[in-house]
Amino acid sequence: MTKTPMKILHLDKNHPLLLNQLNDFGFANHEDYTSSKSEIEAKIEAYDGIIIRSRFTIDQQFINAATNLKFIGRVGAGLENIDCEYAQAKGVYLISAPEGNRNAVGEHALGMLLSLFNKLNKADREVRQGKWLREANRGIELDGKTVGLIGYGNMGKAFAKKLRGFDVDVLCYDIKDNVGDENCRQVSLEELQTKADILSLHTPQTELTINMVNSEFINKFKRSFWLINTARGKSVVTADLVNALETGKILGAGLDVLEYEKSSFENLFTSSKMPTAFEYLINAENVLLTPHVAGWTVESNIKLAQTIVDKIKAKFC
Repeated sequence: MTKTPMKILHLDKNHPLLLNQLNDFGFANHEDYTSSKSEIEAKIEAYDGIIIRSRFTIDQQFINAATNLKFIGRVGAGLENIDCEYAQAKGVYLISAPEGNRNAVGEHALGMLLSLFNKLNKADREVRQGKWLREANRGIELDGKTVGLIGYGNMGKAFAKKLRGFDVDVLCYDIKDNVGDENCRQVSLEELQTKADILSLHTPQTELTINMVNSEFINKFKRSFWLINTARGKSVVTADLVNALETGKILGAGLDVLEYEKSSFENLFTSSKMPTAFEYLINAENVLLTPHVAGWTVESNIKLAQTIVDKIKAKFC
């Protein structure tokens, strides 16, 4: 008797290899990139698995409707758009792919840091305006600095590896013990705050990390420092960041993520409700902003999809 193939519903478009390889392995793949969440809920009981990026939140109501669901594949590093505890209690296997974009994130973080240190965006803009201001664009060097990482999983390790070519001391703080390696020395948070010239965030969004970087946290740093955030926007209290930029406690910031993301972001520019803190950021010369693309490269698009395929194959084939 022929085994009935597992049915997978794809809710976001990804690299074609994901569909192609899952088809080759005998899965039945269906695509729905336009239906509302409620419309998906009405038919989700027919599926054994779903593949999603960030289209909508997978909450208890959705999981309850998915009575035959065996796995959720998130084509990305984090799982914060999924009620993980409830899904796992229902026996749903959760798959993410931080291995797929960690290299991209490491390179992006390094690029942001070097751009800030050398005022590349400011200098480029001025040259295009006919200004040749050499002294005003004198940079600083990374060599000799201490880089502090909070979070030393896939992303933190990738950034530390990129820093090996520089004469820097790399420290990390993580809630897990014994994660340090040849590229980074694990220390207490207090030691990191005492020694760091640069702080780079590599943490998931959890109750512990939401609003983690606030005024109290910032003021515990002994030195003025540079901030890089390629992790999650809600980890940083924007108003407190701006206050620290104004006082010079934070010397500059490279932000790939913001409190203001998704559909609400565009609305900030079409209404009179732009937060004062955000208005400061978009006008500050020592702030570099990108639209959550640190892990968004041609190569990571392939590697994210391949990682999901490999994990589904390992579990269900």
